[in-house]
Amino acid sequence: MRAVVQRVASASVTVDGKAISSISKGLMVLVGIGSEDTPADIDVLSNKILGLRVFPDANGTMWKNSVKDISGEVLCISQFTLMANTSKGNKPDFHRAMSSESSRQLYSAFLSKMCQLYVADRIRDGQFGAMMDVTLTNEGPVTFTLDTRKFEYVTPSIDNGDQKGSKSSKTGKSTLTPDGPEIASKP
Repeated sequence: MRAVVQRVASASVTVDGKAISSISKGLMVLVGIGSEDTPADIDVLSNKILGLRVFPDANGTMWKNSVKDISGEVLCISQFTLMANTSKGNKPDFHRAMSSESSRQLYSAFLSKMCQLYVADRIRDGQFGAMMDVTLTNEGPVTFTLDTRKFEYVTPSIDNGDQKGSKSSKTGKSTLTPDGPEIASKP
């Protein structure tokens, strides 16, 4: 699962000119669900979002409080386009996004988990699958990207030693680690 998390003074969603949801101070979260995502990804992402320290404390010291600490609100918006692969050509490839009905179910479970971990009436969402107009006032701006499977979604490219590791002549396989590609070798 991928999320773009923005610290906001306010955010709202409308569909066909009709107000769907709005929040005041808190987080606006765009959520993309990949074809391999599971309830384990929901646990990781929801805990990370609600625990992320992106707000100042009472003394104005940054990076001290989470949305829960300030009793803020969270507006979640489903956005399959976060799963797009744009590495080849100019047309986004959405093959890594979960199918619509399965994604709807996992997104619903994600919202339920968020409500379970926090105060349910402080969690809002848009309208799944709809063309939405999202308005927000980003404070800072403060924006983070979260990805429960960051290194599984990336196809590593090896470029003459510019990155850590190189393609193995024995296997021809490489995998991506936080430090760069790691080579899989035969035992």
